[in-house]
Amino acid sequence: MKITFLGGGNMASALIGGLKKQGFAVAGIQVVEPAAEARERLTAAFGVRCAAMADAATLECEALVLSVKPQVMREALAPVAAHLSTQLVISIAAGLRMADIGRWLGGYKRLVRTMPNTPALIGAGITGLYADPSVDREGRDMAEKILGAVGTVLWVADEAKMDAVTAVSGSGPAYVFYFIEALETAARKLGFDDVAARKLAVETFVGASRLAESSSEPVSVLRQRVTSKGGTTEAALNSFASDAIAAAIGRGVKAADNRGRELGDLMGKD
Repeated sequence: MKITFLGGGNMASALIGGLKKQGFAVAGIQVVEPAAEARERLTAAFGVRCAAMADAATLECEALVLSVKPQVMREALAPVAAHLSTQLVISIAAGLRMADIGRWLGGYKRLVRTMPNTPALIGAGITGLYADPSVDREGRDMAEKILGAVGTVLWVADEAKMDAVTAVSGSGPAYVFYFIEALETAARKLGFDDVAARKLAVETFVGASRLAESSSEPVSVLRQRVTSKGGTTEAALNSFASDAIAAAIGRGVKAADNRGRELGDLMGKD
């Protein structure tokens, strides 16, 4: 399989690095990237071929990964449409709908829309994927192989769910960092220095996440096991409940979902 990345930013770098670690031959990867500095960085880091612009030669591939910013996608796709035939086009651009990408590609249909998240940068991401109905099993497998190089994947049956994927897992790392930041601040107020506060907060979150991942039980059960009647954990959780923190998180995720649809409307306008 030959893969061309249209754009050589952080997520493209993560995917190339993940593919290389899995034994994918870098000779089969090329990147179209207009910035000379980025081309030099990618070649030095991974040994991949880079080109300044898309043409027939750069698009001789089985998979084309769209990894430019959503705001410049339409412009970046302008020279691409004439060179597409059977390539699987995979978008990792947040918010852009397949109907708009397909229209900018002259009605092209063999498309997969994905939403990876930033832990992909360390190979620990999760990516939501949606495929056009015309994409066959081979195409879906190809998309899984590429995005699976940086973590786990989850297919959704309805493209409208991709905004929800963005709201939950795409934006989710920021929610996690927000909670860690709050826990770290609380630790400092209880007398710990910056280093100790960070260590307590981060390692607690890492350990609890690993426990949840390795357990087949609902996280609610895991929470209950830590919560002794009349104990310190119950006191904290009762305080959280009185402040309706769970409901506030739900409202925040819903706000992200709504904003995703709004941005899709805006970016898809001609």
